[in-house]
Amino acid sequence: MNAAGSGPRPIRVEREEEAREELPRLLPPPPERDLPSGRHSHHKDRLMQLIDDDHSRTSSGQASGDTPQTRQPRLRLPRPALWMPAAALALAGALTVGLVTTMDSGYGVEESGGDSAVVLLDRIAEVAAKTEATPVRDDQLVYVRSLDAGAECQEDGSCEPGRLSEREAWWSQEPGPVRKLAEFYENGDYVPLRELLPPGSPGTPAGVDRPTYQWLASLPTDPDELLDELYRLTKTVKGEEKAQAVFDKIGELLNTSVMPPRTAAALYGAAAKIPGVERVEDAVDPAGRHGVGIIRVDKRVSWATEWIFDRDTLTYLGERTYLTKDSRTGKKGTVLEETAILKRAIVDDYRQRPGSTTN
Repeated sequence: MNAAGSGPRPIRVEREEEAREELPRLLPPPPERDLPSGRHSHHKDRLMQLIDDDHSRTSSGQASGDTPQTRQPRLRLPRPALWMPAAALALAGALTVGLVTTMDSGYGVEESGGDSAVVLLDRIAEVAAKTEATPVRDDQLVYVRSLDAGAECQEDGSCEPGRLSEREAWWSQEPGPVRKLAEFYENGDYVPLRELLPPGSPGTPAGVDRPTYQWLASLPTDPDELLDELYRLTKTVKGEEKAQAVFDKIGELLNTSVMPPRTAAALYGAAAKIPGVERVEDAVDPAGRHGVGIIRVDKRVSWATEWIFDRDTLTYLGERTYLTKDSRTGKKGTVLEETAILKRAIVDDYRQRPGSTTN
């Protein structure tokens, strides 16, 4: 028998601890701190901007005599592998058409309870398992047309509203490593998404941050095993709940990928096992389509991530993330990022659109 603390903690133990942490949340919560520095998404890359954990910040503030209100937050970007070049980011910021606003203060809080969410996710998993899907070859691309927006967050923690923009994306399916991950089209301009790597680096292989069809097909299709794998693969930043990071990672996979039906079903089954998931009876995606939602709130940083599904077909429509408390980042209900999926397809070349044989 290993001595206590002599080896890594099993993933299931980590998940059990997450579940135990959920129990105190049934009691009235203590006053929430401000969201450290907000969350920013550019072209569907979920770039959270966080500073150190509340405990470490509090201790350092006490030592220096500062308070959380007077210290300047430090930005933390958890996924530098998906940064876009500075010029591309500047261009992307200019290619916007529709303002992301602050939602009504009651938006997204009419949850029906965890059991109801589990039942809904089980139904969605059943539908996903029966959905026909054409396998994607390594030399093909996944085409996604969507409506997207992300708030622009500053170093002082405040976030300016973003603008909705219709975007087309072509996602590489090569097993890799590749340096060009995708290409976007907005308002008449094509913008490549390239990885920032040291000179001579071959690029990024397929994986959790570049999910190709074949990589997704290699994942476990048992929900418990898949959840264990996602807990292992998903990274967090200080201050973020591990369960929230995994929930958000599943949302990223659902947003940008075409996947085998069994994988999609397993992802929904895994999501049903994450503590804190709730059902929203009336959810609206950025395109204005009403449906039913699945939501999870990260109470450490006071934001919620919500997935929206068609009420009749249970088809995935999109997702949004927004603040659940007033803070220096913004008012309760302020949308930090949102996406509505308008079209998915498989194409053979960059800039080729569904139904056409030319770019």
